[in-house]
Amino acid sequence: MNFPSKLVENAINELAKLPGIGRKTATRLALHLLKQAPDTVELFGNTLVKMRNEVKYCKKCENISDHDICNICNNPNRDQTLICVVESPRDVLAIENTGHFTGVYHVLGGVISPVEGIGPETLTIKGLVDRVYLDKVKELVMALSPTIEGDTTIYYISKKLKTADVTVTTISRGVSFGSDLEYTDDLTLARSIVNRQPYENYMSNK
Repeated sequence: MNFPSKLVENAINELAKLPGIGRKTATRLALHLLKQAPDTVELFGNTLVKMRNEVKYCKKCENISDHDICNICNNPNRDQTLICVVESPRDVLAIENTGHFTGVYHVLGGVISPVEGIGPETLTIKGLVDRVYLDKVKELVMALSPTIEGDTTIYYISKKLKTADVTVTTISRGVSFGSDLEYTDDLTLARSIVNRQPYENYMSNK
């Protein structure tokens, strides 16, 4: 397609790099922004730049935060001895939307996947293990996507915590195998959190 404006074409190319955004959608977004007032578009752009430059990762749980310690970890009403282990900040948002979890989180940054070159040392597993001992954590809820990689990661972490006085549980399999946690509807995810089961039970049923 020949664009009458190189500037518009460049904007479309950048928007099309976003996940889930094809060229048609990118074109529609670019043309929409072109019709907005300059100060509106400037605010939009500045907000994105400010987010990228100033958002931090919580030093305790690795979730996104505006401060060194996130609002969830700093909340005195959250149970610090109950940690929900997830792959990414998107999963934290998904679980928070259910309103059925009162503990805190730990974001691994992914799951173990040798095919993709992701090993245990790439993830924040060491920080999680340290938290379990330091905070005297009573339960780890392994809310990882039900995939082979997710199960491998749970197995690895449970082995690392063999000597710890902590219960390792998994979300119930209302979440179908092979699906991504972030795309699971709130009701199913809430039930999966509430009806979590000991990891040993899950392994014995496989």
